[in-house]
Amino acid sequence: MEETTNRIHDLVRERYGTIAKKGTGCCSGDSCGEAPESLSLLMGYTSQEIDAVPEGADLGLGCGAPLGRAALESGMTVLDLGSGAGFDVFLAAREVGTSGRAIGVDMTPEMISKARNNALKGDFKNVEFRLGEIEHLPVADGSVDVVISNCVLNLSPDKRQVLSEVFRVLKPGGRIVISDVVRRGRLPEELRENPDLLSGCVAGAESVEYLEETLRGEGFVGVRITPKEESRRLITSWAPENNVEDWIVSAIIEGKKPEKD
Repeated sequence: MEETTNRIHDLVRERYGTIAKKGTGCCSGDSCGEAPESLSLLMGYTSQEIDAVPEGADLGLGCGAPLGRAALESGMTVLDLGSGAGFDVFLAAREVGTSGRAIGVDMTPEMISKARNNALKGDFKNVEFRLGEIEHLPVADGSVDVVISNCVLNLSPDKRQVLSEVFRVLKPGGRIVISDVVRRGRLPEELRENPDLLSGCVAGAESVEYLEETLRGEGFVGVRITPKEESRRLITSWAPENNVEDWIVSAIIEGKKPEKD
């Protein structure tokens, strides 16, 4: 398992390090031939949200817009898993205000450096970017109100460990609201073994049933996974030669850590 984990982490770091340097990309390639803004509009972001972040924060990565369901409030602490150049972190920071905090965790040094530079450019005082793996979050127990993420859970070879870590860092009553891809049936072997798709938001997709079972097994309640059929157009752009849109769909994944007795 450790060898597999290291191999996948290396593939992901290499891909997203390249994207950070180029300043554009998409989930299943260094570039999808479309501007990041166009891809983000397909994910469900508004042009106002895209214009509200520092230049270079929107790299066109992701498969949805989790903040639309996060219901953030002033003063909250928000954690973004796999925060990239900071797009969702900056949007979250605007919603939680100066009394709140938005934290991004990413394991790619180039992305952390880019996000920190973007924070300086945008003069964001209530954000922080930490280098780390989502399987071992550099975040204190019970310190976060909401965990968000955009098409990152599928990249982890140990999703149960990630969700265990999310449960650990959430406050009692805290919520997970992430956008990710889920698979329809069993992926063909040629897709599951394709290294580009393994590091590109396709081969690591799990079923709705597996994710529901795992979330509940880690202690989450109110688990709900909502596939977004409108994501087909976006996913088609990732790897059109492989017809991956027939096998995966974007979904919003939600759950809550129970309140204390």
